[in-house]
Amino acid sequence: MKVRNMDENQKRKQTDNARSPAWTTAHPIDFYVTEPERFRELYRGRFADLFFANEDRVAHKWLHYFAIYDQLLQPFVGTAVRMLEIGVNKGGSLALWRRFFGEKAVIFGVDVNPECAALDSADAAVRIGSQDDATFLEKVVAEMGGIDVVLDDGSHVATHQRASYNILFPLLNEGGLYLIEDMCTAYWPPYQGGLGRPGTAIEFLKEKVDEMHRHYLAPGLNTPEHMTDIESVQFFDSIAAVRKRRQLPRHHLMVPPAAKQGA
Repeated sequence: MKVRNMDENQKRKQTDNARSPAWTTAHPIDFYVTEPERFRELYRGRFADLFFANEDRVAHKWLHYFAIYDQLLQPFVGTAVRMLEIGVNKGGSLALWRRFFGEKAVIFGVDVNPECAALDSADAAVRIGSQDDATFLEKVVAEMGGIDVVLDDGSHVATHQRASYNILFPLLNEGGLYLIEDMCTAYWPPYQGGLGRPGTAIEFLKEKVDEMHRHYLAPGLNTPEHMTDIESVQFFDSIAAVRKRRQLPRHHLMVPPAAKQGA
């Protein structure tokens, strides 16, 4: 989990680690644990096995994410999936995604911290820039040859999360998946959060649920040109996933046809 400077007027936003003052003062409860052996038997699955076996770059994740990753991302394993992770930090997460997806995957990470450029490698490319910079993100996607999965683990600041989604979701390939994680910060003021506060990632994605149903809202919207490309919006604890797929107009059909029911 990465934290950025909260000053919206600064062009460059400094990335800190997860135990920076901004993070630890956002919530009075310390969720961090340091004894992995206590939890190894409680969490099973592909990602959990890779995480607990990691002896390479530092990676830190909420443990309950592992089953969610397996559920949502398993279909991409072994494929030439193109994944973009926002937020590089120590590079541990990128290394885990390489092991998770396999050698065919195209994996890129972006971060505002220039020091992360040293983590650029054949396994995962790293590009330096801001997650709310449309020109930068579009250039990265072009270099990747398109995107199938986006994982926003960047600043966790509401305006940045919305900006990244608005830039990248339209660029997702058909059937692609857009993930925003660490949405617990949507309830924490240092990240422009608060329960029910307009503009947080959670409130923003609630609006996407309405958008997914917009063809029911007014006459004339149930047509191919007006249909949404949001197939689903899934909420988990601190993670949401939006699936992109162009939808067909909705029609309710009875079979056999009513004219034949009395025959």
